[in-house]
Amino acid sequence: MSAKEKILTEAIALFAQKGYAGLSMRQLAQAAEVSVAAIYHHFPDKQALYLATTQHAFSGKELVFAQAWEADCPPTEKLRKVIHAILAVMSEDTDFCRLVQQEIMEADPERMALLAQGVFKNQFNLLLQMATELAPKRDAFLVATSIVGLVKAHIDHRPLNRHFPGWLPEYEQPDVVASHLADLLLYGLVRPSDAPVDYLKT
Repeated sequence: MSAKEKILTEAIALFAQKGYAGLSMRQLAQAAEVSVAAIYHHFPDKQALYLATTQHAFSGKELVFAQAWEADCPPTEKLRKVIHAILAVMSEDTDFCRLVQQEIMEADPERMALLAQGVFKNQFNLLLQMATELAPKRDAFLVATSIVGLVKAHIDHRPLNRHFPGWLPEYEQPDVVASHLADLLLYGLVRPSDAPVDYLKT
């Protein structure tokens, strides 16, 4: 592993644990066993390091999503595959999941823009396209963000859900959850309608 890769690997875990503001270059240098100067040799500033870190954290996951997007199946089945992919990615890599959670909680506008445009833009464009195919009469942006929101809420609430009456271990299996959430979404999206849905009317 190169020095740059080691820095990025340590940065993923530390940004996830401490957040952007809570991580100092000195702490990262110590964890990666390099000098602070070595970090600045590869990354001109903390923001560049942060963007590279999130891109590095997400880079290995694009193949999981590519398999879902490229599947030769109807949009309704593709929805299940995409939800399954999101569940798998967010469940299997706790550091990446916490990194995203930290950033959403801090909600720094500049870093939110970096995440949206520099890391997730391509995936979201594909999600918008699928939303249009699934429900052409509905607002594609609201459909796309609702898909992400439902899946993320399920993952975020797992530690609490385990202590509610009626919980079963299979409720955390990606296949079970993906089918359940897809059915919920499709029930609302594919209902017959004579006219486009316009939520912006007052």
